[in-house]
Amino acid sequence: MIVLLSTIIGVQAERMNIIFETDMGNDVDDALAIDMLYKYNRQGRINLMAVMLNKEGEFPPRYIDLLNTWYKQKRIPIGLSPRAGQSMVAGANYTQVVCEKKDEKGKPIYKHSIKDYSKLLPAVMLYRKLLAKAEDASVTIVSVGFSTNLALLLDTEADEYSLLTGKELIAKKVKRLVTMAGHIQNPKFAEYNVVNDVKACQRVFAEWPTPIYMSPFELGLQICYPAHSIENDFTWAPHHPIVDSYKAYLPKIEDRPTWDLTAVLYAIDPQQFFNISPAGRVVVTNEGYTHYTQDASGNHYYLSVTPEQAKSILAYFVKMVTAKY
Repeated sequence: MIVLLSTIIGVQAERMNIIFETDMGNDVDDALAIDMLYKYNRQGRINLMAVMLNKEGEFPPRYIDLLNTWYKQKRIPIGLSPRAGQSMVAGANYTQVVCEKKDEKGKPIYKHSIKDYSKLLPAVMLYRKLLAKAEDASVTIVSVGFSTNLALLLDTEADEYSLLTGKELIAKKVKRLVTMAGHIQNPKFAEYNVVNDVKACQRVFAEWPTPIYMSPFELGLQICYPAHSIENDFTWAPHHPIVDSYKAYLPKIEDRPTWDLTAVLYAIDPQQFFNISPAGRVVVTNEGYTHYTQDASGNHYYLSVTPEQAKSILAYFVKMVTAKY
């Protein structure tokens, strides 16, 4: 517990370059995950280089701008999604609900900083711009949505930012990709992040030139963020965008799996929380299934936890998410 608490209050660690890739709006665990990243960024643990969106629509970038403003981190750039088709959504699009939320006088509760969202760069262009300037092997990409942007980045050619192709730029600048995707225990489970863009996910697992660490569906399912925390642990904030997001997505408040939070935690602060598989290869089928085969020459790994580790992780998440920013 001493290690846990000292980490949360900000004991200095090596500052990591992080790019966050998210389908913000499709599930509320993305919002909980980015809350953690803002806090790591404020602690000086990471350099949050950008938030890349792979969720379509006008409200995800407005929502990230709202969060950047609320967490007082306005300078974090936002990359726009290229997706046109609508992704499958089980609950309300909380990005729109929170962006449009008003007080009793009809005034917006949350402020924005960007005046013209059309001037934001497409995610793939922003990737190339940022990676070109980064030190070699210094960037960790945390992907908790679809693989759309990552596959498009692989295909890019030399441009104004770099003479390298996308694959060459990734190989030179990216240290690792940490992704919430797939299902290892069930070989016939088409996981949400995979099935929403199967072809892109196939490309990434087949061609991505750095190690990939995969937090599978069954891991986050073992660790559910408690509804009672959302209802009781945020009295210090009259209005909190993450709480409002949670309540908008789940009008009947309930515990929610922490799929995306596990990827963030492993990327930044793994400690003794996770078990890592031997090196192997993950193949994504046309149905969206993810099949892992152990192979010493492979560069794919998946995470797992024991029941005891799951309890420690849950305690960590509650401490992090409920802490004042």
